[in-house]
Amino acid sequence: MKKSSFGSVISTAILCYLFWLLITGQIVQIFTGGASVQVLIAGVLVSILVGAFSGRFFIHESPFYLWNPKRFFTFLVYCICIFPIELFKANVDVAKRAFSPSLPVNPGIVKIPVDVKSEYAQSMVANSITLTPGTITMDIVEEEGQTYYYIHWIDVATEDGREAGDAIKGTMEKWIRRIWE
Repeated sequence: MKKSSFGSVISTAILCYLFWLLITGQIVQIFTGGASVQVLIAGVLVSILVGAFSGRFFIHESPFYLWNPKRFFTFLVYCICIFPIELFKANVDVAKRAFSPSLPVNPGIVKIPVDVKSEYAQSMVANSITLTPGTITMDIVEEEGQTYYYIHWIDVATEDGREAGDAIKGTMEKWIRRIWE
């Protein structure tokens, strides 16, 4: 098993602490002056422990790769704007199908090509697809240097891999490529 580097521990701890601040609502409290010192200290301690125990699993390459301002800003744009839009569109589509029996539901499994190379990007694309209603990433395979996902899709509109990929991935893959490659 790979040993944690100090950089991977720190990078993971920083990311965990940012999530801690968001989840506990302390990020707003910091700016309004009502932050709880105990919650902030507990967050630091928990984040350091999580970083120490799991940094080696999360960080395989450069520990501060995502902390590049351009990449981090792109990551924030994706998380705050791009993914929620794709999520909303998928939710509306599934809701329409649920409330209107006349709309087709043609479930099936499609094989779509994915044009990102890093493991982080492939994981983020697969998870983004799975988090949108109506699709589940079932498997990731590599054949002849090309990565493919097997996706369970609520309404197989086309069996052509490229067309299905464009419909399922939307703009997510393009933005994720900007973050990780």
